[in-house]
Amino acid sequence: MKTGFLALSLIIFMCTGSQKVELITIGNLYNRVDHGQDTVFIINFWATWCGPCAKELPDFEKLSVDYKSEKLKVLLISLDGKSKIQTSVLPFIQRNKIKTEVFVLDEADPEVYIDRVDSNWSGGLPATLIIKNGKRKFFEKDFTYEELLNEYKKF
Repeated sequence: MKTGFLALSLIIFMCTGSQKVELITIGNLYNRVDHGQDTVFIINFWATWCGPCAKELPDFEKLSVDYKSEKLKVLLISLDGKSKIQTSVLPFIQRNKIKTEVFVLDEADPEVYIDRVDSNWSGGLPATLIIKNGKRKFFEKDFTYEELLNEYKKF
């Protein structure tokens, strides 16, 4: 009986994947970036309901995999809201086989966090912030893999 339960548990675990989603604030995000010496951080702000976001996420995933031996960290930050983690975000990343770190932004006031990311951000999605050692570049657009790779190589 125990063996059957363990086997079933293992199958469920394998089918649902081991990807987790954590909450993050802009302050926590910047703390992490500040401690990543000589690492290029590519931070993509997206949502499950955003068509251009869904289209470009595989390119962020591919960049993360292709350059995993380099000092590159891709972070995907969903703006779906913490109430949507179980119903939208996790199913989306599992269905799309996303292995890159995924967070859900835990901020109450969009006006505040938008300005903290970039004062020129209108709040539109997708949006991407690239940071390395204090150098920042912000984009309010969707990317192709080639465009993303080109911007990464500039840092």
